[in-house]
Amino acid sequence: MPLPDPNLRHPIILPDGQPHTGTVMLSRVVENPNFSVGDYTYASDFDPPRDWSSHLAPYLFAGARERLRIGRFCQIAHGVKFITASANHAQEGLSCFPFPVFDPAQMAGFQPDTRDTVIGHDVWIGYGAMILPGARIGDGAIIGAGAVVRGTVPPYAIMTGNPATVARHRFPKPQIARLLTLKWWDWPAELILRAEPAITSGDLDMLEALAPD
Repeated sequence: MPLPDPNLRHPIILPDGQPHTGTVMLSRVVENPNFSVGDYTYASDFDPPRDWSSHLAPYLFAGARERLRIGRFCQIAHGVKFITASANHAQEGLSCFPFPVFDPAQMAGFQPDTRDTVIGHDVWIGYGAMILPGARIGDGAIIGAGAVVRGTVPPYAIMTGNPATVARHRFPKPQIARLLTLKWWDWPAELILRAEPAITSGDLDMLEALAPD
């Protein structure tokens, strides 16, 4: 079976031959210059929006100083939201009320929080999860349904709850280290296709044997 075409807007074709319009290759539909997405990353929604960028990241305003970066081969379920840095209010004063945003002369450049939000490769973000400003999610992590994530998520961790905490890691530390060294998601498409049986069966030895020199 070939890899999905990363250039297709709708990569899933139903048995009747029609595309599943609720699933998109995210790099094909994101138009916000502050929002970058790697190949093969897809998002799904039961009510597909016209504007996927603002649907997933409603506070990611073009021209703001923060960025939302999502890696390759990520899977984003219905209801996921990225609450990026522009949503934050200043907290140093006596009130969090954003007085400057109501004055055009002060609005330009006013952004109390400029942290980027970074999602690694091969990350699965489950139904209704919320990713907060400045979150850094490591490669291979799983974000459970409804989880509220802040801060740094270790690679291959499974995060659940509000606030999200590490429920467990997907693999023992030595296996995680081997996977992070291999970085299979960066391999050429034809090599990933050859490695698909190893990836889907969990055969790390086979995957290492296929790794490029």
